[in-house]
Amino acid sequence: MAQVITDPTEAARELSRRVEKAERIVFFGGAGVSTASGIPDFRSEDGLYNMKFKYPPEQMLSHTFFVNHTAEFYDFYRERMIALDAKPNQAHLKLAELEEQGKLLAVVTQNIDGLHQDAGSKRVFELHGSVRRNICQKCGHTYGAEWILETTGVPHCEKCGGLIKPDVVLYEEALNDAVMMGALKAISQADMLIVGGTSLVVYPAAGLIQYFQGNELVICNMQPTPQDASADLVCACDIAKAFAF
Repeated sequence: MAQVITDPTEAARELSRRVEKAERIVFFGGAGVSTASGIPDFRSEDGLYNMKFKYPPEQMLSHTFFVNHTAEFYDFYRERMIALDAKPNQAHLKLAELEEQGKLLAVVTQNIDGLHQDAGSKRVFELHGSVRRNICQKCGHTYGAEWILETTGVPHCEKCGGLIKPDVVLYEEALNDAVMMGALKAISQADMLIVGGTSLVVYPAAGLIQYFQGNELVICNMQPTPQDASADLVCACDIAKAFAF
């Protein structure tokens, strides 16, 4: 039976106690990790999927839409997917600190914002890629998000004229095998898995937690998840506040 805590201060105290005992922690996170940094998530009441656009966001973030409506894809991508003003919050910073201490093996994230790296995390498996990398489909040259924001319309490579595509996994595209295998291996080696800011409904990413064989499963999420019953601790509160220890 999971211990469920809704008070952020109490959650931080209990999470700190359990983290202290752990030796090999892996953090698996989703969009909710970055909401405290001002980046909207997808499925909450104020999330991206509940905003009104010309096309549904799920459609605009598909491979088919990128191919057939490239200019409109980039309008949406620049406006809604790149958030360079966002700064790491307490959750990002604490995870980087735990890695520095040798307690955290890896961060596995569904986010594409690069905030874990900004906070100082070095071993980050980005399941869905990153807006920080935008790759020429012809010569492979990589451009940063800043460069994309300075362009208009459909960006093309300055070296060869090829089409630039964000290094982001769109709907209809497969996850990177090497990234998936690295994440799977890290999770299988952990004695503590902290799942944070994710509804655990997006597959195949959500299926990774079945490879956890350790002692402590902690879930930090505002809303219930399908795995709450399997957890040892559920922190049903703001994740940034739960990591304030």
